[in-house]
Amino acid sequence: MFYPTIFNDSIFDDLMDIALPAVRGMNEVDKKLYGKHAAHVMRTDVREHDDRFEVDIDLPGFKKEEISLELENGNLTVTAAKGVDKDTEDKNGKLIRCERYSGTMQRSFYVGKNLTEDEIKARFEDGVLKLSIPKKEEKKLPERKTIMIEG
Repeated sequence: MFYPTIFNDSIFDDLMDIALPAVRGMNEVDKKLYGKHAAHVMRTDVREHDDRFEVDIDLPGFKKEEISLELENGNLTVTAAKGVDKDTEDKNGKLIRCERYSGTMQRSFYVGKNLTEDEIKARFEDGVLKLSIPKKEEKKLPERKTIMIEG
């Protein structure tokens, strides 16, 4: 049996109050876009059922069109990309402070090599991406059988 690899948070992050990009897999661009808590942006809950996993990923402020899912070599990658209008003045007035950022965030989960994209169900509602990932047994290698030599 396989399990998605989602449990990669460090219990010392909040205690030490420092970012460790090399350990957490976060690059410098992510740090600039989302600050020292960048790894906490795609908070994920996973529930296991007899026949499937249910995965809920928080993506507040994103639209369905800004989210993509890709399955490759048993890895399901969730990407969310957001762009912000760079104009400093529009019909609503001159922008003097902007705390909204543009950028891309990504998170991957190992779901098994036997799954196809048609088997994974996804919906996006109220800022939460909801995935249903079926459990599937890994293909077993054929059992080695020994033939006795007479003689």
